[in-house]
Amino acid sequence: MRKLFHLTHSPIACYFRPSVRDFVVREIPLYEPSGAGEHLIVLVRKKELSTFEMVEILSNTLGLKSAQIGYAGLKDKHATTYQYLSIPRSFESKLSACSASLNERGIKVLEHRAHTNKLRVGHLRGNSFFMRLKKLTPLEAQKAINALEVLKDSGFANYFGDQRFGRDGQNYQEGEKILENLRITRDKKIARFLLSAYQSHLFNLWLLERMRLSAMIETCSPRELARNARGYGVPDCVLCDEGVLCALKEQEQFFKLLRGDVAVHYPYGRAFVIDDVGIESARFSKRQIAPSGALCGKKLISAQGVALEIERAFVDTRLREVGSRRYAWVWAQDVAYTYKPEVAQMELTFSLPKGSYATIFLETLLNRSLSQS
Repeated sequence: MRKLFHLTHSPIACYFRPSVRDFVVREIPLYEPSGAGEHLIVLVRKKELSTFEMVEILSNTLGLKSAQIGYAGLKDKHATTYQYLSIPRSFESKLSACSASLNERGIKVLEHRAHTNKLRVGHLRGNSFFMRLKKLTPLEAQKAINALEVLKDSGFANYFGDQRFGRDGQNYQEGEKILENLRITRDKKIARFLLSAYQSHLFNLWLLERMRLSAMIETCSPRELARNARGYGVPDCVLCDEGVLCALKEQEQFFKLLRGDVAVHYPYGRAFVIDDVGIESARFSKRQIAPSGALCGKKLISAQGVALEIERAFVDTRLREVGSRRYAWVWAQDVAYTYKPEVAQMELTFSLPKGSYATIFLETLLNRSLSQS
């Protein structure tokens, strides 16, 4: 899927390929281990392994079921990643005895402490990242620096990254086949993963539609939009009178809020339906709230009104997974960079909320897909 970004500079030319040297990910834990309890929180460093591959190695090496191993998030394979996992505390001595063997297979145990509960997906505050960009000329580096300064304040569209959809990008299609009974998957974990990829695909399509609408409102005058609404692709559900479009255009942020959107307090908090767009737009600009898109499923908090007319095209009611809302817009924190002209490289560090992709931040910065590297 081609993504639409909000920055207007020409694409930045450089080279980035995820590797253990040029891409480092560190989990930011939600809490510190208590020091007591039946579980063990383990910090590991892994290289060239997916989280699923790491869990399988630990399961086989320690002699415990993979279901007994908890983790807070899925981490990139082609990277050096520091992440937390949990195992029953009864395996503590075996973990110590097998540390050398694990290290040989790309898993280094760095520390471990007792805790009262097993780690669950989502039990993290966010992730910090290091990326090394190569073949970056001084001219392109200055463009990147200028864009970074804008991104610090503006935030960016929170697409799911391409890696969410598998090596060939088709995981979401396999998830849809499960819904259509065209694929039978006995492994419940794999089935949930593929269905989740399908949820993610629908979210990305919705976000792309809203980015297109926002771009039209941003670049066209209200009179042009009102006169040629269908020609510009403005959905019929957006009332195309000049007054309504003027109000949309007055919103400071690129992503335009609609009445009936579901917003969420940022960086975490409760969801609510937007009624007064003017008030919530001001809070959005101050990073107090952010709009959200649907990860469709049961118990989903749905948008209303105009926002629902757009959202319902990207909701599959056959999904019986638990639905949720995902931030459509997020902000990077702790952004820092060093440019080394003698080797034409930039070292970039930043942190993101959980569930957000460093590759999407980078694509927004470069204003192009990483597949064009």
